[in-house]
Amino acid sequence: MAGGRAGPGALLALLALRALGAAAHPQCLDFRPPFRPPQPLRFCAQYSAFGCCTPEQDEALARRFGALAARVDAAEWAACAGYALDLLCQECSPYAAHLYDAEDPSTPLRTVPGLCEVYCLDMWQTCRGVFRHLSPDRELWALEGNQAKFCRYLSLDDTDYCFPHLLVNKNLNSNLGRVVADAKGCLQLCLEEVANGLRNPVAMVHARDGTHRFFVAEQVGLVWAYLPDRSRLEKPFLNISRAVLTSPWEGDERGFLGIAFHPSFRHNGKLYVYYSVGFGFDEWIRISEFQVSTDDMNTVDHSSERIILEIEEPASNHNGGQLLFGDDGYLYIFTGDGGMAGDPFGKFGNAQNKSALLGKVLRIDVDRNERGPLYRIPRDNPFVGDPAARPEVYALGVRNMWRCSFDRGDPKSGAGRGRLFCGDVGQNKFEEVDLVERGRNYGWRAREGFECYDRKLCANTSLDDVLPIFAYPHKLGKSVTGGYVYRGCEYPNLNGLYIFGDFMSGRLMSLRENMETGQWRYSEICMGRGQTCAFPGLINNYYPHIISFAEDEAGELYFMSTGVPSATAARGVVYKVIDPSRRAPPGKCRIQPAQVKVRSRLIRFVPKEKFIRRAEPTARVPTQAPRRSRPTAAPPAPTPRPARPTRRPGGRRGGGRRRGRPGTADPTPSNGAVRLVRPAGLSPGRGRVEVFAGGRWGTVCDDAWDTKAAAVVCRQLGFAHAVRATKRAQFGEGRALPILLDDVRCAGSERNLLECTHAGVGTHNCGHEEDAGVVCSHEDPDL
Repeated sequence: MAGGRAGPGALLALLALRALGAAAHPQCLDFRPPFRPPQPLRFCAQYSAFGCCTPEQDEALARRFGALAARVDAAEWAACAGYALDLLCQECSPYAAHLYDAEDPSTPLRTVPGLCEVYCLDMWQTCRGVFRHLSPDRELWALEGNQAKFCRYLSLDDTDYCFPHLLVNKNLNSNLGRVVADAKGCLQLCLEEVANGLRNPVAMVHARDGTHRFFVAEQVGLVWAYLPDRSRLEKPFLNISRAVLTSPWEGDERGFLGIAFHPSFRHNGKLYVYYSVGFGFDEWIRISEFQVSTDDMNTVDHSSERIILEIEEPASNHNGGQLLFGDDGYLYIFTGDGGMAGDPFGKFGNAQNKSALLGKVLRIDVDRNERGPLYRIPRDNPFVGDPAARPEVYALGVRNMWRCSFDRGDPKSGAGRGRLFCGDVGQNKFEEVDLVERGRNYGWRAREGFECYDRKLCANTSLDDVLPIFAYPHKLGKSVTGGYVYRGCEYPNLNGLYIFGDFMSGRLMSLRENMETGQWRYSEICMGRGQTCAFPGLINNYYPHIISFAEDEAGELYFMSTGVPSATAARGVVYKVIDPSRRAPPGKCRIQPAQVKVRSRLIRFVPKEKFIRRAEPTARVPTQAPRRSRPTAAPPAPTPRPARPTRRPGGRRGGGRRRGRPGTADPTPSNGAVRLVRPAGLSPGRGRVEVFAGGRWGTVCDDAWDTKAAAVVCRQLGFAHAVRATKRAQFGEGRALPILLDDVRCAGSERNLLECTHAGVGTHNCGHEEDAGVVCSHEDPDL
């Protein structure tokens, strides 16, 4: 009987699923994204392609269906079996969390999915007695004789998600199971907090030893060991803070900058670090080898340090800092050009000088170095035998590559394995991402991004430089932080996506290669809107100064950022990147960490970051579905839970405080107050941003003005949503006013722009032609 009802219903559900776009991501009752079952489902077959059930869960639902059939009168069952199938299978629906009001973990789950009124009324007519066998909720049983109260009890406050309307709701279902982009093409992802309270976390690495520990390095010179459960060892793994040269100044580029574990670490216990040192007015970078302690695998033997290489630094900036081991077993070292502006050293700069180690990618062999030289030169290094070049040089023409990574390759085909991606920080106009290859010249200082910087040198035909795969102007950000190509197991949709960021603007960005053309397509990454990330353990915000990216031993992706970019400010957080649209089937990505003997006290991880619940949109008319008098035999239902008390999942919080007329000044403005000034004819909520600071009104002039800062302004003015951050004085120039704010960087949750980081009131390097504006709205732009 179940099979007879499933055919047309399954077809309808599958057609609906193919048609589905997403106003909010679906989630399962375990608060994680849906998945493709490892094998087709037999009972809830309509969710074989995508849903929330494993074959084991599907079999359990089939057994429940059989038990129902045994308890219900045969005549009644003939009319009601299809309805029972509908309701049971909502447990397998991608939208199970919404159907069962599971978004709020502090309230009990429904025992029956939320039903649309028409469907409920139809079912009540002939099958209301079935609910006594479907649900243990006695409060529901008591309403059985009152059709209106019965169906009101089973309704959802958010009618977009009621069954079966959600099956034909195009706003919900198009692109179901794909990474969803908002109206501007920004990919919506979520985050999970992994570690916090760190001082400029510059690197996170793993040891490739099967323990699945991860090690986070702070700029001051400490490295902390974390266990797979995210607890931290109280004793540092490494502490060379007394030797490391750095300072509390925000933006100081010196310090502990890189760490890499030897590929055979589990056997030889070796690791390598990259840090700044100095004496008097002299500064240099040092690459050292350490060994792990013989009696504690979670600490380094500090007496084991051997200095492998030192390079003099003529200035305090552009120190590079990345260390990587390639599949070839060699150590790759990424140095900056020596600092200052424009690489002024020598005739053509350090980066173009093959006899200098600065401005390069170096490649050395550190194996078998217990006796003899501390490192050897690989035979296939490109300039071996060139008397005008240092044999360590692997690639040249780089300015200050900040964060590089090797691609693990596609998990199935291995395609892309070994490609070396680097973010190279620009000078005045452009940031770039490069694919580094043996012996190639990456153009600096002749070229910055795709354009000439030193025009005379750029015209030299012997340069033979390689263009970046992507470059972006300083309107988007002013300091690239290189990332990783995602090759993890947990989020299949992200496979092949190169994810990186910008330290100054706080942008998360991505590139995806077109395999036919070899071109890379850019998409910005933003935090999921609405309910996309509103689930336990997920957050939708991060500190804006993106310092570094990382992979764990299983290949999952992380990044580190801070609210205060100072080596002494404990405002750094490690975030894990989460795709809320799809995950791998349960059990596929299970890891079994090797045992770790712990001698130090463990500090349990306590997350501190919170999901930011922004104002919800005003009420919408629910999507209409055709009236049905018959069950649809579509999606799933939840496992029985304790009786559910009467509750309405609750009125959404409204659209903010009362606001004055935009464009008019408050007679007694407070410090940080804002107003919008707009040309005639524009609707409220659009205009140039003016801020009150230091007793006067002025403009915000910012070439990297973004939607996070716009959100702060719009919220102050009483608008629920920031639709757009406008630049280049789109809404006019405030020429009669001083420029009060520049380089504004907001997380989006601040009460006013003065709480955001900025260059200092009255400090700026722009003109009124760059005055910032906003477009605000009471309506959610994504709906």
